[in-house]
Amino acid sequence: MKISKALVEDAQAWRRAFHAQPELGYQEHRTSQRVAELLEGFGIDVHRGLGGTGVVGTLRTGNGPTIGIRADMDALPIQELGEPQHKSGHAGCMHACGHDGHTAILLATAQHLSVTRNFSGTVHFVFQPAEENLAGAQKMIEDGLFELFPMDAIYGLHNWPGYPAGQVVINPGPMMASLDTFEIRLTGKGCHAAMPEKGADPIVAAAELVLGLQSIVSRRLSPLDSAVVSVTQIQAGEAINVIPESAVLKGTVRCLQTPVRAKVQGLIGEFVEQLPVAFGVEGVLTYNVGYPVTENDPEAAAQVRRAAVAAVGEENVLWGCNPSMASEDFSFMLQACPGAYVWLGVDGEQPSAALHNPYYDFNDQVIEPGVAVWSRLVEQLLPAA
Repeated sequence: MKISKALVEDAQAWRRAFHAQPELGYQEHRTSQRVAELLEGFGIDVHRGLGGTGVVGTLRTGNGPTIGIRADMDALPIQELGEPQHKSGHAGCMHACGHDGHTAILLATAQHLSVTRNFSGTVHFVFQPAEENLAGAQKMIEDGLFELFPMDAIYGLHNWPGYPAGQVVINPGPMMASLDTFEIRLTGKGCHAAMPEKGADPIVAAAELVLGLQSIVSRRLSPLDSAVVSVTQIQAGEAINVIPESAVLKGTVRCLQTPVRAKVQGLIGEFVEQLPVAFGVEGVLTYNVGYPVTENDPEAAAQVRRAAVAAVGEENVLWGCNPSMASEDFSFMLQACPGAYVWLGVDGEQPSAALHNPYYDFNDQVIEPGVAVWSRLVEQLLPAA
């Protein structure tokens, strides 16, 4: 599929402008304004304000099915340490996850399709705010995304270091893990550190609980199940000679199967209720259910595979990969509507910096293949009459 050089150059300029002016979740006012202006300039109907700063552009050509393609727009609270010409102009904020590139690819796809119109049906271009920890996808759904813009399927992509630039990577099932968080409050009895028998030590209970929680994955789940339980914070005590009254543990749970997710939640509850009792300590669990598993519909994934093969060649398509234990709020959209989520490799001659790294910068070389895949998918799913 031929994507014009001028369009790719425009998309690169848009991407670098977004990179230079990053905005955090639900604060993407300048970004969403620019996205809306560009879409309107392409002759595309625009709806603003869904999910706060979200934008939906709609392009109709004749009668036919309706699909959506989504890009996230928000940046991260990270100080950029690299020195590209388009370096972030906002202290403590940068596009370290490539959402500037996702937005530019979808904008260029919208412009390309608005010119060629080699399809019959409707495409909704969904520009989502607040993917990073703030569940902007869920907010757009709650604001009526799929009621206002009914779709037969929805698709999304994420750039992915570790794969060659332009390679499309997809699974017919899970792509990324669920994400839940927990807080455990342990309450014992404070006392002098020299007289531990007069108290009930929550720190010893916390230490045993950290070890016990690790046995959930190693001994309570099948080796064929995928889960990670991580205690990432322990807070307790103020004085070096005092056994404190309480301790707080916080952490995350990530799983690739929804039944495993439910089982892990139940097992953590059992440990928190039972293990501290042996130390005279009471445990209370607060469990926060977060992002679901990002799981592709097999048929939708196969459609993306077919489109990618046509757009970039079979040698540049990887069908079947190890899912990531990181998480993605596009999972909410896939729960509400069939669809698929793919990775787009970004490693050039030199490997890309990791996502969320202060030296990360999106590889503009993958804009063209990204646009080609999305455009081919639209033409494939919405064949011209």
